Amino acid sequence: MKRRQFLLTGPATAALALSACTTAPPPALAAQAAPAAPPPDDAPPPLSNTIYSGDRLAGAPFASRSVVWGMNGVAATSHPRATLVALDILRKGGSAVDAAIAANATLGVVEPTANGIGGDAFCLMWDPALGKVMGLNGSGHSPAALSLETLRARSPKGRVPFHGAPAVTVPGAVDAWWTMHQRYGKLPWKDLMEPAAGIAEEGMPIALMIAARMKSDMAYFLRPDSGIEEVENVKSIYYTRGRTPEEGEIVRNPDLARTLRMIGEGGRDAYYDGPIADTIEAYFKRIGGWMTRADLAAQHAKWVEPNHVDYRAGVTVYGMPPNSQGPTTLQMLSILKNFDMREAGLMTAQSIHYQAEAKRLAFEDRARWFADPEFADIPIDMLLSDSYGQQRASLIRPDRPMARAFPGDAPHQGGTTYLTVSDSSGMMVSLIQSNYAGMGSGLMADGLGFSFQNRGAGFSLQDGSPNLYAPRKRPFHTIIPGFATKDGAPWLAFGVMGGGMQPQGQTQIILNMVDYDLDLQAAGDCPRWRHDGSSQPTGVYTPGLGTLKLETGVPETTKALLARMGWTVGGTDGGFGGYQATMFTGESYGAASEMRKDGLALGY
Repeated sequence: MKRRQFLLTGPATAALALSACTTAPPPALAAQAAPAAPPPDDAPPPLSNTIYSGDRLAGAPFASRSVVWGMNGVAATSHPRATLVALDILRKGGSAVDAAIAANATLGVVEPTANGIGGDAFCLMWDPALGKVMGLNGSGHSPAALSLETLRARSPKGRVPFHGAPAVTVPGAVDAWWTMHQRYGKLPWKDLMEPAAGIAEEGMPIALMIAARMKSDMAYFLRPDSGIEEVENVKSIYYTRGRTPEEGEIVRNPDLARTLRMIGEGGRDAYYDGPIADTIEAYFKRIGGWMTRADLAAQHAKWVEPNHVDYRAGVTVYGMPPNSQGPTTLQMLSILKNFDMREAGLMTAQSIHYQAEAKRLAFEDRARWFADPEFADIPIDMLLSDSYGQQRASLIRPDRPMARAFPGDAPHQGGTTYLTVSDSSGMMVSLIQSNYAGMGSGLMADGLGFSFQNRGAGFSLQDGSPNLYAPRKRPFHTIIPGFATKDGAPWLAFGVMGGGMQPQGQTQIILNMVDYDLDLQAAGDCPRWRHDGSSQPTGVYTPGLGTLKLETGVPETTKALLARMGWTVGGTDGGFGGYQATMFTGESYGAASEMRKDGLALGY
């Protein structure tokens, strides 16, 4: 049996890491794999975590597949059916925006554990006519009728609860799609809703990762102490067998099919100022919530100027401004460009150490400053300046982690799906959409077939926080699309899902491609690290070092060296995100979707 080797560069540390990759797995892994007792004679042999993937003839040996290439258009989403829908729209003459909208609507049907029309959306895209990156903030605000005092009374642990009506904010996704389509759409709006509606009506076999998440989410929803005001509606769709569906079992959602067709016929107003809004208002009145038709009617997505930093090799990376955590990726890169990351080497202790320290510094600034810019002054220009990046980099020691990371002394002036589509005109769309935690709040309005997000759990209840809850305010948002240009030309539309993992994962993708020369697919398949234990915009203060989580594929010698440096090293827990990307070479388009999701990349 042969374990794939990593392609490493760098000094002795890298050589040690390479040696670790080619040796047998550690005894701890073998111990985990051994059964506690002999299995019955008729039992299938157990899967072992000492078994590794096969070998590839070319490219990075840890890549799960090759980059997909196309001349006319490419798409990558976290579900094969959504990718097929995107390509169908492109081949019918639709724009990349049309294809992204139709794919996102489809994902809400086939991947309800991550997104849907009860959630928010953000988009970065390359506009070939203007020759620039555009940003769209499609996040919703809190209900006007919910006061801070009432929310605190409903939050006994000092944090907004993750489930139930107190966590629900106005869904922004449908309005964001409509706003994009008004400017960039080519096909009729109705045509973009129909593929998803048809799938919801006829049904779709559930995929492996989605089945696992649905099982865990529903288990929480059905707990007597969940705090959710009503769960019969969500059970009527996803708990019809007395359990959640297993992989390969078909899920049908005729309620959602009707809702999508109403949106297709009536446009944005059918949802926000029409029959769907009336149903939503009546539902929240019935369960003791606060959202009204007036809250929905007031929702409008906003075109915004993206933030950006110049990294190296002509690469400029873009991020959504707050209330998104987009600048966190940019801050990490602004710090890391002060180190020779190529010399440090891929998957070495030195490289991961520098990256994790940059994360800790950037996340403290995230906790201190990020909020709805209509309610807070955020010193973004200073936080993303080269001088500030150099100042923060100077705090990082090469031999051991900081005992405690603090926010900078700035002058006064936080479940997701990601998809990307590129078309033959040069338009590249990077879109991320979410319910927040898995299936969201656990609430589903009568007869509509979709769950409401729990994005309100991103607010702080701590006095003095710029992210302190207020009525009609947008919460701190974790979802961030990624985009990068090279020498001023569009290059990369990418995203990594998973809450606080998103800026950490985006940074690793950029380093993998720019500093370590990995291709689009290998950059996502490469093992990842994740640091947990930073302070949060929700008001959670976390002193100390935290835990540096490492996927199984990180070399054992690297793990040992990080522990020797003083890091508290943790193992894999499945929380390392999911990646999709499209890329333009100047001649053709590439696309990638990695193995941590049920996704697919296609081109033509």
